[in-house]
Amino acid sequence: MKTIGMIGGMSWESTTSYYSALNHGIQAALGGFHSAKIAMVSVDFAEIETLQHQGQWGETAEILIKTAQSVEAAGADFFIICTNTMHKVADRVEAAVSIPLLHIADATAEKLVEDGITRVGLLGTRFTMEQDFYKSRLTNKYGIEVVIPDDQKMDTVHNIIYQELCRGEINTSSRKAYEAIIDSLVVQGAQAVILGCTEIALLIQQEHTKIPLYDTTAIHAAKAVKVALD
Repeated sequence: MKTIGMIGGMSWESTTSYYSALNHGIQAALGGFHSAKIAMVSVDFAEIETLQHQGQWGETAEILIKTAQSVEAAGADFFIICTNTMHKVADRVEAAVSIPLLHIADATAEKLVEDGITRVGLLGTRFTMEQDFYKSRLTNKYGIEVVIPDDQKMDTVHNIIYQELCRGEINTSSRKAYEAIIDSLVVQGAQAVILGCTEIALLIQQEHTKIPLYDTTAIHAAKAVKVALD
């Protein structure tokens, strides 16, 4: 079994979901008392969040580079960044270490292609929805068309993530707001919706909507388990 490197803490609420999914995945595959071999370094999200909203992405990259180097030094054979948004600097982080990065958008896109999805809605932070680092990877590398909410709905999605979900707050009114936004993406022709922030699955699951949901946390963790066992 390979050792999975985890860059966590963005936020720690979703990192706990990753840790659980990785260990459940290994146990399901191997049985008995087996659990995942993990080397994890968890950052202080307050520092990252401040730099994100100041547009200081170079500084966020430097934090994650140091973290990835620590994960590598701890014996990881490959690593995952346990957040969608910080894949904005993924190329810089991967270039700073000798172990490979398992990219969250690649894992998600592979599942979408497998399921025959060609037009998908994307929910996430405003950075992920609005900027091209995530959407262009899905489109250019996998031929998947991406649709996003309008500006006002993007604000709603983004604010609920940072003001509630990253703090562990789960509110029914916010779930209803997300359900309505998902419905609007269906109107735009989305065949499915990516939960493109690792906290969103804390709020909304498949039982809350008829359209297929792709939980990036679960997909990313499942792919990491597969790579660890290959």
